[in-house]
Amino acid sequence: MSEQRADMKEKNPWYKSWTVVIVGSALIAIIALVVVTVVQNMPLQQKYKYGVVLDAGSSHTTVFVYAWPAEKDNDTGRAEQKHSCTVKGPGISSYAAMPWKAGQVLRECMLEVEKNIPKKRHAQTPVYLGATAGMRLLNMRNSSASEEVFRAVSETLQTFPFSYQGARLLSGQEEGAFGWVTVNYLDDRLKQGLKTTGALDLGGASTQISFVSKTFDGTESPGNSVTFRLYGNDYNLYTHSFLCYGKDQALRMALAHQTQSGPPRIKDPCFHPGYAEMKDYSTLYDSPCVSDRKPQGAPASFHHSGLGNFQQCQDVVRTLFNFSQCKYSHCSFNGVYQPTVEGLFGAFSAYYYTMNFFNLTTTSFPLDTVKETIARFCATPWQEVKQQNPGTKLKYLVGYCFAGTYLITLLTDAYNFTSESYSNITFIHKIKGSDAGWTLGYMLNLTNMIPAESPAAPPLPYAGYVAIVTIIVVLLVVLLVLIVRGFGLSCSKRPRVV
Repeated sequence: MSEQRADMKEKNPWYKSWTVVIVGSALIAIIALVVVTVVQNMPLQQKYKYGVVLDAGSSHTTVFVYAWPAEKDNDTGRAEQKHSCTVKGPGISSYAAMPWKAGQVLRECMLEVEKNIPKKRHAQTPVYLGATAGMRLLNMRNSSASEEVFRAVSETLQTFPFSYQGARLLSGQEEGAFGWVTVNYLDDRLKQGLKTTGALDLGGASTQISFVSKTFDGTESPGNSVTFRLYGNDYNLYTHSFLCYGKDQALRMALAHQTQSGPPRIKDPCFHPGYAEMKDYSTLYDSPCVSDRKPQGAPASFHHSGLGNFQQCQDVVRTLFNFSQCKYSHCSFNGVYQPTVEGLFGAFSAYYYTMNFFNLTTTSFPLDTVKETIARFCATPWQEVKQQNPGTKLKYLVGYCFAGTYLITLLTDAYNFTSESYSNITFIHKIKGSDAGWTLGYMLNLTNMIPAESPAAPPLPYAGYVAIVTIIVVLLVVLLVLIVRGFGLSCSKRPRVV
């Protein structure tokens, strides 16, 4: 029996000590590789960098906090909105008479920002303030007052433990272009080289339209052209900003049109039946958008009442646009060149808030349905409107009839959207958790987070690389074992010399 076992050991290579060592070592190596791979690819606690942008608009200021992975080379990680805070009170341009207050009102939101950014990141976090159409109008009316407001907000922001990068007045073209960048960046269209989405922005004092057109190369109207090279792709963007055509200033212009003769009372089709209020001529005409139209010899105030007629309101709104002059192949209004709208569009800011009030943002409603909805609302008596919307502040509620009518007229009559192309507009508030608007695009530009060329990357992701290496090593070990076993068997079959 013992001789049989000895003979089996001699014939079977698994009984040879050196074979056992090799196989055992291979198994240990395989286990080690698996353990290393698992540990290496375990999810780690993400480290972030932060950036803060203050959107100083005409009607209010909003503070946005953005974050992106700190481990990415050249800060090319995806930036996302982590926090936002709306500053109480009107926009900073409203504090021209007391500029110190423009800075003070920012403190509450900036204290929130401190809490939402880890303390160890404070000193490296850039803070930018961008002012738009409200401050552009103030700068036109009183440049020294504009400078005082900027000085006040800068003094306040410098008291916080961040890297303050200054406050500046954005041009309308920048506002439109950065809004386009934001929408397409958040939708991952830029990095993947997909067909881009146009951007429609409507604020209180200005409105912007920006899109890429196959027929626009910048030669016909160079002033409306912005060229970007992003992630290795070239974009020739058409963009234009219309100052005074935000919804609040447009309302002033509509009232100015109806009060050109200085009447003591007007019946306004853009306000509800039963609405009535006394308004001051001096307050109405204190904006550069209408100041040169103030009627001479007008009384101190006028009685403003509503008729609630959508069609007549559209007629009033159309008087705000000049369609008679165009020296180009195509124009929107006021002699401004615009190629024919094409592709998909994202409409945000006041576009979204207005259409959301009418419950017209959840799907693509036909243009006729939209007009009918707004017309019914305008015709509803003011007392009934207040009863139906108890949670809406009256200062906003009273303006929705005009805002809805103006928005539709701007899109169809001015920007030339048809019943068919209107269906390509999506009214958006957020994209993947971040607000649509110019602020993210502005920060991405200032921090150079979107490279002109696509970042270099290895052919395989790291996890894929580790998995392939592991599989190859396992195969090699198996082959080695098979070779050793085959060698042992061949040796056992050799005739023994006695």
